[in-house]
Parts: sequence; C-alpha cells; structure tokens
Amino acid sequence: MATEVKMPQLGLTMEEGTVDEWVKHEGDEVKKGDVICKIATDKLTNDLEAEEDGVLLKIVAEEGEDIPVQGVIAYIGAPGEKIDAPAAAAAPAPAAAPAPAAPAAPAAPAAKKSDVETVGIIGGGPGGYTCAVRLAQLGAKVTVIEKSKMGGTCVNIGCIPTKVLVHSGDVAASFKQMDDIGVVGEFKGVNWDKVQAKREYIVNRMSGGVSALMKANKVKVIKGTAEFVDKKTVKVTKEDGTTENMSFDATVIATGSKNFAPPIPGLDTEGVIDSTGALSLKTQPKSMIIVGGGVIGVEFATAYQEMGTQITILEGLPRILGPCDGELAQQLEKIMTKDQGMDIHLECMVQKIEKTAGGVKVTVDHKGATETYEAEKVLIAIGRRTNIDGLNIDAAGIANDRGRITVNDRQETNVPGIWAIGDCVGKTMLAHTAMSMGEVAAENIMGGDSHYGGVEPSAVYSNPEFAGVGLTEEQVKEKGIPYHVGTFPLTANAKALIENGGLGTMKFIVDDKYGEILGFHVLGARASDLVAEAAIAMDMEGTIDDVIATIHSHPTIYEAVRDTACVAEDRPMNMPPSKKKRK
Repeated sequence: MATEVKMPQLGLTMEEGTVDEWVKHEGDEVKKGDVICKIATDKLTNDLEAEEDGVLLKIVAEEGEDIPVQGVIAYIGAPGEKIDAPAAAAAPAPAAAPAPAAPAAPAAPAAKKSDVETVGIIGGGPGGYTCAVRLAQLGAKVTVIEKSKMGGTCVNIGCIPTKVLVHSGDVAASFKQMDDIGVVGEFKGVNWDKVQAKREYIVNRMSGGVSALMKANKVKVIKGTAEFVDKKTVKVTKEDGTTENMSFDATVIATGSKNFAPPIPGLDTEGVIDSTGALSLKTQPKSMIIVGGGVIGVEFATAYQEMGTQITILEGLPRILGPCDGELAQQLEKIMTKDQGMDIHLECMVQKIEKTAGGVKVTVDHKGATETYEAEKVLIAIGRRTNIDGLNIDAAGIANDRGRITVNDRQETNVPGIWAIGDCVGKTMLAHTAMSMGEVAAENIMGGDSHYGGVEPSAVYSNPEFAGVGLTEEQVKEKGIPYHVGTFPLTANAKALIENGGLGTMKFIVDDKYGEILGFHVLGARASDLVAEAAIAMDMEGTIDDVIATIHSHPTIYEAVRDTACVAEDRPMNMPPSKKKRK
C-alpha cells in the first residue's frame, strides 16, 4: 500500500506549512533520506526527506499551497502501485503540548503619518528585504522585485558562503594546535565536495529563511528585473519573459554592487576567476594568486591557505587592508606570511595575465622592476562597484555621481517618492549598513523622521579576525585631533592564550580633551564580536572611563577591552606600567 507523505510539525506552535518547492517530481525514484520537497514556515525553510525507498507516485499539494500539519502532500510507493486513499485529505493538526502564550506583537501606529500605501523595492538583498519587513510592520503593502535568489549577494555569493569556506579553513588550521593542547590526531586534507555541499546547504537555508520572512510579513516577491519608465512607473520583466508596468506610491532602489573588473590585459584568460567563481570551484587548486590585498582578498587567502592551497597575494598599495588600522594590519601580514606560509608582495601593479602550460602567469611592475608569478588559478579581488545596470535611472531623472545614486541622510534621492539604500549609493559597502539604511528609508517613507548615521563597525574574517570601528590612528593624525592610544597584547589575556596562543592586539584611540572614544581596533580571536562593545559605547557617546567603569566577566577575551581602556588611561591592571606616562 502506498505511503502517505504528510506535512511535518516543525515546532510546537506550528499549525500549517507551505510547500515551497518540489525537488522530486511525480514518477521520480526516491531513496530513504532523499530530499523530496522544501517546506516553508513563518520562520524558516526545511528540507523534507523521504522515509522509505520507492517512487513518488502522486503529488497532492502544489507549490505555494498551505497545508495543515499532518495533511497529506504526496504518496510514495512501488512503481505502478494504485493509491486507494482519498487525495489531499488534510488531517487536523494534533494538539500540541501546552506552550506559553506568545507575547503580543508591538501595536501598529494608531494612525499613519503618510499617504503611502504601496511600495516597490528593486532588489532583495540585506537592505531590500530589511526595508520590506520594516515597511510591512508600518502598514505598507510591499512588493520586492528580485532577479535571482532572495538574500542578494551577501547571502548567496558574498558574506555568508565566504564564511563557510573560512570556517572550514579555520577548523583545518586548528589541527596544527592539536599537539600543543594534548589532542592526538592529524590533518589528512580537505574533502572539497563536502566543503561545497556545506556551502550550498547554508546558502539555501539562509535564502529560504529570507523568503519565509517575506511570506510571514505578507510581502509579495516577483522574480525578475526592473527598469524605470518614468518617475512613477517601473517596467518589470518577469522570469518567464513577460513584462508588466507597475506603479507604486514609493519606490526603493536596493540593487547592491558587483565585482570590479580592472582593465588588465588577459583578464579573460582561462583560470582567472572573481570572488563568485572562487566560491564554487569544482576542485581545490594547489596554488592561487590573489590580485588585491583588501578584505575580499584576505578572506579568500585565509580560507584557501588553511585548506592547503598555496596563496600568493599581489597588492598595489604599501600594505594589505589599506582602510584598516595600519599597526594591526602589519601584525596580521606578519602572521599570514611567517605563521601561515603565504607569499605577500606589496606595491605590485599588474601589467598582464597569460595562460601557461601549468596554469596562469601574472606579470607585475614592482617599483619599476618587472616580476612574474605563476599559479593554477588567479583570483581578481580588487573590490566592488555600485550596480545600477539596466535600471534606466535617467528616465526617472535620478541624480548620480559616476554610478553612485545620490541620497541624503534620509535615503531620499532628488526625485520625490524614490529612495535608495545599500551598496548602490556608494558609501560603506557592508550588509549591516544596507540594513540600517533600509530601516531608515522605510520609516521615512511611512511618515517618520529617521536619519542614517552613527558608527559603522566592520570585520575581516582572517585568522585571527580583524575588526574595527571609528577612526584609525592614521585618520586621527590626518585630522589633527589631539589623542592618545592604549594597546593591549592578547598574550596577557588568559582566554585568548588558551584559544589561539594569544595572537593579536587590542587598541583604543582616545580624544585627549574629553576622553571620547575615537576608534577601537582589534586583531585576535572573536574580534568580529568584540568590536560590538566599543561600537555601542561610541554610538551612545560614551567615554573611555565608561568602559573602565563597566564590570567585565572573567575569564573572557572581552575583558581585554577593559584592560585596553585601562592602558589608555595609564592605569594598566594586567600588564606592567608604561615607562612613558601620558601628560
């Protein structure tokens, strides 16, 4: 007898789910454990696996259909087997165990301050989907137009999949410390297929989660592209090729950025890839040249070197990570070369790229001398540029500066009713800044008075991590601000010493007159998390004394934040006093 495939209960309070996508189709052979469809709930998307071998005889629930928990969605059985049970009989959901009542959602504004009812958002990345959620919360009817998968570059081909590779590399690198901590084992290499499978799983899970958020907030998503016809109308070309002119009370541009391809002869040579290509290589290369020692280049260098690829970085500037604090960037460069075995060559301007028998050759000008480097692959990681391709912004009269859409601190363009957020405005190209801009735009569209500003923390997922917020010491000097510095070596922090041998340093840059925190930078374990404390303090206009006055738990790495503040104020608690006192 054919077996019913039922809507699973994925949580105590779940009453129904949506069949988001059928992976298997009627007549397909399935084996126990095969993913047959994807189920979406209000919070996330899950894979539904077959519980036995057989053939998918009949699909009862169509894609996009809501089915009660334990309702029948399909049948699996032997080839040619007849189905006796009535189709699509949805069983009532079983009584769930008593659960605490969920807290009431925040009340919507008593009265809308805006006449806006419909909003169209072009782009479903971090800025776009965050803006959509906030608009929906404020009562707008929202449509998102996204040409690919929800989540944009960050979720699908940027921040998230890169961190999967970095994590695999970090775990591989941890084998080098096993003997030191008394664990017996050895590093036998990387299963590249499993690394890629993990990347795909995480990406699909996160992208599915964004789609579920849209559904939960009743946001309409159209897969396609959009271009302006005039100030009030966009032409949407859908996935099936059909077009539709759509008008909204307000339109938000959230089209993000794209990889920058410099005019280097031979850029189209076989074996030359960009960051998107570097995420999904079919096999792990034995060697790779990375052109660019910025954030993208350093993160890929870290991941691949730790997994066994020999990395060479070619950087045009006198140091890697140019926008970051110079003192700590130099420390990281030393770790990458001396400890991790990378080759880093600075002040190298690429002249041409050529195919060789063994891979690819890069010719550079190094301070007037010609040098060549060869590897199996060459990754171009020089940076990203705003993406307004195909938008036809001139038809709407939208002002821009060399492709960067011009906005004020309310995220308004020069055209009333059109807003822009995220990378396409050409400011700080980070997912979290795009999200913040998205919320600002949403609140202003719905009649609020919100302004983008404040501190912008950032992180580099090297090993150890490198993060910062506020001004670097170089920037403070350039501005002529009287300042003093406190640095604290993480070798003096017990938890850091345990985790990675105490690699790294923390650094506060403090205004002399008021004790205002001008900048905080950290190279070390968990730097991407540690930077948050300083960011909050700076955003609240806290002083270095406020950090010192805050009790930090022990033993933690984050207590080193207070230790660094103490050093800045000539009162070190966990290192010898400085011979040179601050005046």
